[in-house]
Amino acid sequence: MISTLIEKIKKTNAPICVGLDPMLDYIPSHILNKAIEEEGKVNLNAVANAVFEYNKGIIDATYDLIPSVKPQIAMYEQFGIKGLEAFLKTVKYAKEKGLVVIGDIKRGDIGSTSTAYATGHIGKVNIKGEILDTFDEDIVTVNPYLGTDGVKPFIDVCNEYNKGIFVLVKTSNKSSGEFQDRELTETGKPLYETVGAKVNEWALESMDGDYSNVGAVVGATYPEMGKILRDIMPKSYILVPGYGAQGGKGSDLKPFFNSDGLGAIVNSSRGIIAAYKQEQYAKYGEEHYDEAAREAVLYMKKDIIEGAGL
Repeated sequence: MISTLIEKIKKTNAPICVGLDPMLDYIPSHILNKAIEEEGKVNLNAVANAVFEYNKGIIDATYDLIPSVKPQIAMYEQFGIKGLEAFLKTVKYAKEKGLVVIGDIKRGDIGSTSTAYATGHIGKVNIKGEILDTFDEDIVTVNPYLGTDGVKPFIDVCNEYNKGIFVLVKTSNKSSGEFQDRELTETGKPLYETVGAKVNEWALESMDGDYSNVGAVVGATYPEMGKILRDIMPKSYILVPGYGAQGGKGSDLKPFFNSDGLGAIVNSSRGIIAAYKQEQYAKYGEEHYDEAAREAVLYMKKDIIEGAGL
């Protein structure tokens, strides 16, 4: 799967992932009001329909510029079953438009439970001989806190169905250092380096050309640590959150890329999907939120290429 993502990155010349994290206050009023009117009342079905229409607008405005999108499942789960239906519709629609879909699910548990998570998101189920798709993302994010027991089932499913994972290694949030930066007595190195070394081992179990289907999540807000981890995990693609709204900028990103100009894909969520709320794109207003998103992608592409020297 990583070779497919790389092919699309090269084609668009844009190592960019648009995070589809539809908070309710991001959705323009005309979309939400129309969904409520069609339902005849305020209910979760109306909200879910508005979420999908909002996502569809973002996808339609940007799919020719980008290789991938990343819907964060919690933003859909908050609306219950109807929200998950909107998640599934978003995944299917993005794939129809030729995008690689990264399901930001951050799952991780003991073996059988991880197998169920992996099957549900990147695998297939066999019901009386019928092989059925589930959520069918292309790649998902995985929490490695339970160690190999929690990650290996995902790798097995990746190998069976040509899928991928991004393992959390050094996340972009401010409190990530409470655990991830703690030095281990045994090695004198921080935990994130130990996790990175393990990711490098797992990566060799699922190679797809020059890179592995086992990638890592490393925040743009920590470029010095990104450089260290880039060296530790040479075969793993790095999903880089934290660009834009969280403070990361193009000039911070060079350490995440390999000398071949590949090796990383940078995520931006509200900086793109809610661009119309920013002063820079205020001229579009919420009526043209999709056009604002497109312009934000073009700006991000330029910033990354120039800042990272690609």
